[in-house]
Amino acid sequence: METALTRLTGVRHPLVQTGMGWVAGPRLVSATANAGALGILASATMTLDRLRASVREVRARTDGPFGVNLRADAADAGDRVRILIEEGVRVASFALAPSRELIGELKEAGVVVMPTVGARRHAEKVAAWGADAVLVQGAEGGGHTGEVATTVLLPQVVDAVDLPVVAAGGFFDGRGLVAALAYGAAGVAMGTRFLLTSDSTVPEAVKARYLAATVRDVTVTRAVDGLPHRMLRTELVEALERSGRVRGALQAVRRAAGYRKLSGTSWRRMLQDGLALRHGKDLAWSQVLLAANTPMLLKASMVDGRTDLGVMASGQVAGVIDDLPSCAELVERIMREAEDTRRRLTASR
Repeated sequence: METALTRLTGVRHPLVQTGMGWVAGPRLVSATANAGALGILASATMTLDRLRASVREVRARTDGPFGVNLRADAADAGDRVRILIEEGVRVASFALAPSRELIGELKEAGVVVMPTVGARRHAEKVAAWGADAVLVQGAEGGGHTGEVATTVLLPQVVDAVDLPVVAAGGFFDGRGLVAALAYGAAGVAMGTRFLLTSDSTVPEAVKARYLAATVRDVTVTRAVDGLPHRMLRTELVEALERSGRVRGALQAVRRAAGYRKLSGTSWRRMLQDGLALRHGKDLAWSQVLLAANTPMLLKASMVDGRTDLGVMASGQVAGVIDDLPSCAELVERIMREAEDTRRRLTASR
C-alpha cells in the first residue's frame, strides 16, 4: 500500500512502531523493519555510546529503513542528532517539537524529520520550521497525552498542514488504518500493539498483565509527574495518587537516585530535564524529580518485570488486544484486514 509516508521513508507499509522507552530496542525495531513497517528506536533512556551501538545493532539485523526517537528538550539533543547523521539513520522522530535549528541540521543531512504533536498549532509550528511529516497523537494514546480524541484532532491537523500526517492513539488493526486514511492520514503509528508482540523484550508476565486489562483498567493520572499520563492502573499508581506531598517527595528522591546511578546522568542534568517539563506548569519539586526520573518507573516494569514498583504506559487499545503475534504476523494481518475493509467498502457502494 503506497502512501505519502511510504514514499517519504522508503517502507513498504504505512505503519509506524513508536519509540517507547525501554521497549523499542534493537530487537523490536529490526523485527518491525523486516516486516516492512517503520520501526523507531527509543533513545531517551540510552547513553550516547549506547545509542550509537544500538543503531549499529539494528542495521546489522535489517536492511530496512528505521528511525530514532529523541527528546527535543534533552540537554544533549544536539549530540544525539549528530550521532543519527553520522550513522545514516533514515528518520528522526521527536517526543516534543524540536527547535528550528535541529530540524535544519537534520534536513541538511537528508534525515526525515517527524515530530510528534498533540495540537493543531504545534503541527503548524513545526511545519513552518521545515518538518517533513508530523505524528499526531490523540488522547487514546499511551504515555503523556492530551485531552482531544484522535478522531477530532486528526482532521484538524490534516486540514492545517501540507505534510504527510501519521495518526496515533487508538489504532491496532486494519480497520483503523483504513479509517485514518479516510481522514487524510498517510499511515498510523502504534505503540501498545507493537509492545504486545512476541518480538518485544518486555517480560512475559508484564505482557500478561496488559492482555488481562480491560478498557476500564487504562487510566490517565497526574500522580506520577504532574502531567497527564495514560497507563494501566496498578498498585503503584494508586499508591502515588494516595501519597501526600512529603511521602511523594521521598519517593521521588529515592527513584531519582536510582535513575542517576543507572544512566550516569548528573543531578544537575536530571533537574534540567525535569524543569524543562515543568516549564509553564504548576509542578511541585517532588513532581519535577519524578518527571526527570520517570524512565526508572518505566524500567521497573518494562525491563525488570516489577509491576509493583513501576508504571506501565498504555494506550486504551490494551483493553481490546488479546494476543502476541510476531511483528511480521501483525503487519501482515493489519494489511490484509485493511485490504478486506477497503474491498467491502467498495462493494457496498
